[in-house]
Amino acid sequence: MDRIDRKLLNLLQADAARTNADLAEEVGLSPSSCLRRIRRLKAAGVIDRTVAILNPTRAGKGLKAVVTVELERHGEQQTRRFLALVENEPAVVQAYSVSGETDVVLMLRLSGMEEFDGLCERLFRNETNVARFYTMFVIRTGKETTAIRLAP
Repeated sequence: MDRIDRKLLNLLQADAARTNADLAEEVGLSPSSCLRRIRRLKAAGVIDRTVAILNPTRAGKGLKAVVTVELERHGEQQTRRFLALVENEPAVVQAYSVSGETDVVLMLRLSGMEEFDGLCERLFRNETNVARFYTMFVIRTGKETTAIRLAP
């Protein structure tokens, strides 16, 4: 990956809706050369997918929560089973198996407490192998980005 690839990737992460002609002009390439580079980056898996990022409040999901989960029984199989359960929950926007005292960290986008209560019922009670969970509701966001900044 060269300097032009990194510049293209930074531009696309800021606004993937930019036209190929606009991107080509910005990086000093012909539109056909620019398009070839972008296709190569997609084929190589550097560009994983192109998405629209919604405004959570306007999309009706203004409540954000971070949940740490400690499992009753530990191990790869138990963690994978819980993560598979989490995968079916639309309010879970990110889920990570982590090291340390916590086994799993979940990032949630919710419409309100009623949705959170239902999620708790499905994920943290009954036979889900959860020993305990701790919830932190986000009061203010200092920084939130999806971009992975690449040095030119």
